[in-house]
Amino acid sequence: MKKGFRKSVFLGVAAIVLLSLSACGSGADKESEADSQETETINLGVGTSPHEEIIEHIEEPLAKKGYKLSITTFNDYVLPNTALKDGDLDANLFQHEPYLENYNKEHKSDLAVAENQKLYFLPLGIYGGKTKSLEDVKDGASVAIPDDATNGARALLLLQEADLIKLEDDADITATVSDIKENPQNLEIKELEASQVARSRGDVDLAVINANYALDAGINVKKEALLAEDKDSDAAQTYGNLVAVKKDDQNSKAIKALIEVLTSEDTRKFIDDEFQGAVIPVF
Repeated sequence: MKKGFRKSVFLGVAAIVLLSLSACGSGADKESEADSQETETINLGVGTSPHEEIIEHIEEPLAKKGYKLSITTFNDYVLPNTALKDGDLDANLFQHEPYLENYNKEHKSDLAVAENQKLYFLPLGIYGGKTKSLEDVKDGASVAIPDDATNGARALLLLQEADLIKLEDDADITATVSDIKENPQNLEIKELEASQVARSRGDVDLAVINANYALDAGINVKKEALLAEDKDSDAAQTYGNLVAVKKDDQNSKAIKALIEVLTSEDTRKFIDDEFQGAVIPVF
């Protein structure tokens, strides 16, 4: 009803209209309350970029399925699982399966992969610091790598691919610096907390950085990586990021809805357009 028309009605009609509007308002309030009651909140913990952007993108389509997200952002790799284990979160999105398995082993927990679905891969890359190319690496050069078990092994495998070191023949995703069999250039391997590696880039010759922290530091992953894990590599499947939940919630309706929107074609297009190869869908 237009404002001008409301001013021109007779008082008696206006009273009827007001009563009618009041009744409608009451019904609308009840309907709104009902909608609110029907909407379920998912407490979700996420890592920094690109996880934040991807989750923000899916909030609207998830709301259409009746679920609202309450998002908590974490800057490390330990607290999101601790919060999930303690019941402060319903789910989290920041890690890959080897890391989750290692966390479960170390903390005697049973966190699980939601819907057994991997979502996207963040290629680990070697980035120049004081040294700008792999060809210019000199004797005694310093290399920063993540200190957690799975990402540390992943970094060592990438350094081996770059022909900078050679690991024991049976070295795999459990490799540690003690598995370095040959280090012809006497590289000084500095193990740092994953979120600190990008920050140390200017203080070392090379830094092996997780793509999410590279993005967070404003590094152009596609252009600046001297060598990165390939999208067709085994690492793409092994280290695909996932939604972690408590085992009992692994196939709940809320989690099912969350995975559906995360694996939609719309989400795939968003990831491809937004991150230009720095994040690779694997669904």
